Amino acid sequence: MNAPALPTVIVLASGRGERFRASGGEGSKLAALLAGRPVLSHTLAAAQASGLPWHVEDAGHPGMGDSIAAAVRRTAHAGGWLILPGDLPLVQPATLRRVALALHGECRAAQPSYRGERGHPVGFSAECRDALMGLEGSSGAAPVLRGLRAAGQVADFEVDDVGVVTDIDTLEALARAERLLLNRG
Repeated sequence: MNAPALPTVIVLASGRGERFRASGGEGSKLAALLAGRPVLSHTLAAAQASGLPWHVEDAGHPGMGDSIAAAVRRTAHAGGWLILPGDLPLVQPATLRRVALALHGECRAAQPSYRGERGHPVGFSAECRDALMGLEGSSGAAPVLRGLRAAGQVADFEVDDVGVVTDIDTLEALARAERLLLNRG
């Protein structure tokens, strides 16, 4: 008997980063340096270290929903998807694996929290393929997650990983991430 296909980590890297520039940042927040490396390289390193298949979606879609739909279409063979914004450079590979494991069994989605704050990546089982491929606009996968949550099909769990809630939307957030990364040492 074959093992089920692993979920694919979808790294979303096509946002415009308007809040980052409005805070005084220059260029793309994903190219901003964090401990001497671009933010996106940290996120990709975590995806690679997780041992899960991964895909970068950086085609410049009009909204997050469009980006997710395109990435799911490109990886339609996957055993599910972990939606990971590219601006979460501190997420731990173990957290990615834990979200992937939570997709086995009865739940169709999984979401980690850190100290009660819901974060990313949000995982979706293969049964969500059509709903994810139908996404468009700026709300991302929130409508799919809301429906699954209402049906009691979401596994919510706490992780000791501040990286699930540490996104880089402003220069202040970048400086905070730098301090957290240095303290992680």
